[in-house]
Order: sequence, then C-alpha cells, then structure tokens
Amino acid sequence: MSGLNRLRNVLEAGLVGLFLVEALRAAIALIYGRVASASIYPAIDLTLVDPTMPGLISPSVVQGEMILLAATMILPLLMLFFGRWRGTLFLMGLAVAGARLVMAVPGDSLSPLVGAALTIGAGLGYVAGMVRHRLTHLPYLFVIGFTADQVLRAIGNTLDVSLNATYLPVQVGLSAALIVLVIVNSARPVKLSSAEGRGLFTLWGGVGMGGLLFLELALLASPNAVAGRAGFEYTPLVPALIVATALPLIPAVRDAARGFVGLFDPAAQGWVWLLLLALMVVVGTRVQGVVGGSALVIAQAIASLNWWWLVRPQAEKERNFSGLWMVGAVAVFGLLVVCDLFTYEYAYVRDFAGQVAFLNRVVTPLLRGFRGLGLAVLILSVVLAALPVVASRRAGAWSSGSRLQSLFGALVVVAVALGGLYFARPLVITPQREPEDFRVATYNIHGGYNEFYHYDLEALAATISESGANVVLLQEVEGGRLTSYGADQALWLARRLKMDRRFFPTNEGLQGLAILSNVEITEADGVLLTSRGLQTGVQRIKIRPDDGEISIYNTWLGVLLEGTGGGVLESQEQDQQRQLNEVLSLMLAQGGGNLNGLGRYVVGGTFNNVPSSDLIGTLNRIPGMSDPFADENPINATTFRQVGRSARLDYLFTNMLALARSVMIQPASDHRMAVIRLNVSR
Repeated sequence: MSGLNRLRNVLEAGLVGLFLVEALRAAIALIYGRVASASIYPAIDLTLVDPTMPGLISPSVVQGEMILLAATMILPLLMLFFGRWRGTLFLMGLAVAGARLVMAVPGDSLSPLVGAALTIGAGLGYVAGMVRHRLTHLPYLFVIGFTADQVLRAIGNTLDVSLNATYLPVQVGLSAALIVLVIVNSARPVKLSSAEGRGLFTLWGGVGMGGLLFLELALLASPNAVAGRAGFEYTPLVPALIVATALPLIPAVRDAARGFVGLFDPAAQGWVWLLLLALMVVVGTRVQGVVGGSALVIAQAIASLNWWWLVRPQAEKERNFSGLWMVGAVAVFGLLVVCDLFTYEYAYVRDFAGQVAFLNRVVTPLLRGFRGLGLAVLILSVVLAALPVVASRRAGAWSSGSRLQSLFGALVVVAVALGGLYFARPLVITPQREPEDFRVATYNIHGGYNEFYHYDLEALAATISESGANVVLLQEVEGGRLTSYGADQALWLARRLKMDRRFFPTNEGLQGLAILSNVEITEADGVLLTSRGLQTGVQRIKIRPDDGEISIYNTWLGVLLEGTGGGVLESQEQDQQRQLNEVLSLMLAQGGGNLNGLGRYVVGGTFNNVPSSDLIGTLNRIPGMSDPFADENPINATTFRQVGRSARLDYLFTNMLALARSVMIQPASDHRMAVIRLNVSR
C-alpha cells in the first residue's frame, strides 16, 4: 500500500473518529438537559412561561428523540447481514458526514440530539464496516479523533468549539472533505492482506470499547478534567495529553510498547497492562499536583495504546458478530455514564411513590450510595477497557513501521501539541487597582443550565459582564462533567470575561465553588463542610484592591428537599446550621478569634434558606455584619426564580458600607445574580 493511499485512509478514519467523539460528548449533555426539562414540564403552568426563554421541552418530544437514539443502534447491527459488502463502508462514511452536518445546523427545525444520534449510529456502523474491511486503520480512527477533539476544545477554552453556531462553515468544510475522501478511497481501494483487512470484534473487544470510550471522555482525553482530578494547572496538561494521546501514531512507540509487554509471560501481559493503567489512575486522582498530573498523562498514553487490542483478524469461515458486540459497547458505555452521573447527583435522588414505592428498599439506597464512588467508577472502566488485552494471547497487537514513518509521526505529534499549547495559553490579566466603583456579586450558575435546562455559558458571561462586578462568587460550578459538555466553566467564564479565577472542588474534583476577580488575588484556599446531603464547602480568597486586603468567603449550603433520604426538613435545616457554624468558626479562626480581626470582608453564596429563617437570623445578629438587601422590597430581592415560585436564597453579607444593591433580571440560570456596590475605604 502506497504512503498516499495509507494517508488518505487514515485521514478518512480520523475525521469519522472526530465526528463520533464530538457526537458522543454532546449526546450525553443533550440527553441530560432534555430529559430534565421534560421531567419538569408536567408541573409547569404554561401560561406563566416566558416564550422567549429557551429549553422547555414536552415529554413526547423527548420520548421521540430517545426512540430515534435507540433506533440508530440498528446501523451497526445491519453489519451482521450486509457487512461483507464493501459498499456499506462507503454509505456509512457519507452518512457520518451528513449527520454531523445536521448536528451543527442551528435552529429549532431539527434537534441537535437528532443529529448527534444519527452521527453516533452512522459512526458505529462505519466502525463495524472498517473492522471487516480495513482492520489496521481502526485504531487511527479513535486516536486521531480524540487528538483533534482536544485541539478543538483548547481553541474553545475547554468547551468544544464545534458547538458554536459560528462553526458551521468549518463543519461544512470538514464534512465535504470526508465525503471526498470516502468517494476517492472507495473508487481506488487499497490492497490489504487478509490479516490487515478482515477483522472482528469479540465480546471482550466490545466491552473494552465501551470502557475505553468512557475513560477517555470522562477523564483521560480531557485536560481540564485531569487538571481537576489531579489538582494541577490546565495549560501544561493540554500539550502533554495531546502528546500522550497521539504517541501511538509513531511506529517506534508501538515497537517499544510491544517490547515492554514482551518482557512478561503471555498469560500475564494483560494483567500487567491493566494493573499499570489502574495504578496510574489511582495515583493521578489521589495525589495532587505535578505527580498526579504526570500519572494521568502516563495513563492516557497507556489507554491510547489499547485501541489496537479491541479487534483481531478474522479466521477463515469464522462468524463475524462485530455489529452485535458494538451494541454491547454502547450498553457498557451508557451504564458507566449513568454511574458517573449519580456520583454527583446522589443527593437529589427522590423516593419513589405509589405503585413503585417498593423500589425505595433497594434502588434509591443504591443510587444514593454512589457518593464518593467517582474513583471506583473510573477503575471499573479501566478494568473493562483492559479486558481485551487480558483475554488476548497475542504477543502484541501493535503494528510496526519504518523509521521515516516514525520521524514523520513524531513531527506531526509535536506540531499538534505546540498548537494545543498556543490555544490553551492563559490570558495576561492586568489587575485593577483602587477601582472607583467596586462591586461584588454572587451567582449560582446551576451547572450552566437555565431553569428549563438549556445550556448557555455565553448568557451567563453576558449577565456577569453587564453587572460590572469586580468579584463574582459562583456556586454549582462544574469543571469537566460529562453532563456539562466536559467544559471547565470557571476557566471558560474567566477567559471570556478577562478575569482571574480560583476554583475549589467539593465533589469528585469537578464540581464546586469558584470566584472570578479582576482585582489581584493574593491568597486562595477552601474547606469542605460537614454534609449529610450533597458534599459542599466554603471557599476563601483575599484580594488587594488598594494597599490593604479584603477577605472573600464563598459557600453553598445544603439544599432543603423532601423525599431525598436526608430526613425531614428540620433535619436538613440543622445540617445547614452546622455548616454555617463551621463557616463562621473558620472566619473567627482566621480573624484571631474575632471577626473584626479579618478587617474588611464579604461572605456570600447560596444559603438555600429564606430571610425569615433561623439560619439567616444567625448572620443578622452578628455585630458589624450587615445584609445590604435587608430593607429591600422582598420581590425585588428574590434570587431563586422559577415558573410559579420564587424566593431569596442567595446572600451577600459584609462589614463594609454598601452604596447600592440590585438583582439582575437575566434568566441564564434558575438563580439570579445579586450585586452590591461597596465603599472600600478603610
């Protein structure tokens, strides 16, 4: 096979891989948002809904989308009957190009989830066809796909830039390029030996594919998720992970990997590989800093080599069930995604009622039991991803290549990594000194979703920008969860608004509190609070707006929800009071036993209780501390607003003079942003 033919086929596979990765990530977040919106639809009085607010979806629409998503699984199954015909690879390639274009087209005529579902189905069908006819090219599909995806997310400051409406012309070009490559490669097919062309997925290969896809999307192929789990800086991880992901493209690296596993008995090779990958994931998520970050980079290099082990050559007269096992891969992937979801959402699991109340004996305790099991889910995915290596008895699945190919591959990897570093570089921010109009705000961003679960970080940024706030306390911030498109929301908002940021994780390293500031930050830390429900904490920074400093405390107290396993509301309020006491104890300790010892301070966030509660009364009784909204019209001071109900749940308390206060009206979240203007003179 000539170098040009090889390159054409590899590029075709890489584009399909990129489209498939983008569609998988988008589908997870879209399903989460649309199912959540449909679940609240029956309880909403539609006559009170603002027709300009996006996101509200009826259950019937979502049901239809879920049926379509399930139906797309027929595409890889079709390969059981038509896989021997080479034309299926041609048709699936064209389908992937068209479906990904549908996903990118803005407007309400066709849901992005429909486009994502079609892209996933066609992409999996293409993979099943590739296994039958271009076996050796399959690993390139995933390696190039995840590498290119990392570059695009670096361009978008961790949010996939292809989700932006302005990306449509680029997507048109990429889809057109894929169509051309599919046509040319089909018209001039490469000549492959039986071992190179004919292959199949085994049961373990399908299981491994599901585990590996989850491991990549949830952690290893996401620099910001690695940064959050390992407590390391995002910027240096971008080129490091790009290199780790793309290294297997270099034949010399594959030769080195084959030499390493060859040191062990064939029966032990897979177990060594599994244990090494698991060890790196454990170290990376449990040891913070450069050690943890380096361990996860090594884990990504190991995981990226696993793509060569998912399939094997097909023997003569052997039945090929690749399409069936690929459906199994989707099932494994989906199960892991659900498990990951409840490692964050465990506190919101409500008791079943009516005829299904018997499920409360087993199901609800099981789902609530996912608290703190994020690493366990990752290790499970590691085990599943490594099963094809464990089950194989081959000396090594990695193909060799020439020195020239290794040199060319190394140059490409370095160039792409440098590009990723360029796009991920931090902004140069000049802190404001002695601002004439100093404003502090608190904003619960609801994981990036509005009341109807429409995801829009740009709307959140616009609200913050319009407020003119110098310091913004953020709650319900996510740093790379699958349900929020894998974006680091604090980083994205900070770069969009040209502000500095500090993030304090409270749950699995990827969910917590953040503070944005255009004033110099001199210190930053945080403490976890005792939490019976969702784990939360308090974040502290010190800023220097003038010659002195101001202490800023940001918190998010436990929620009050009936039927969530947290006991009666009275018990949950006691939990809130305990958390508030811990916050005040921290402030007292840092003030030398007296809040006056802190100097100027602001404490705020989402307290999840109303002004008349004993909780807020505790703060109102503290000498020197004031609530700038205390004498405001209660209607104007409400921060939590949903259709048919509203309350004030977000607060700012300070010992400085408040010159003005306001609540922003923009509905980018189900909370509104509260802002105070302060006199900072001492």
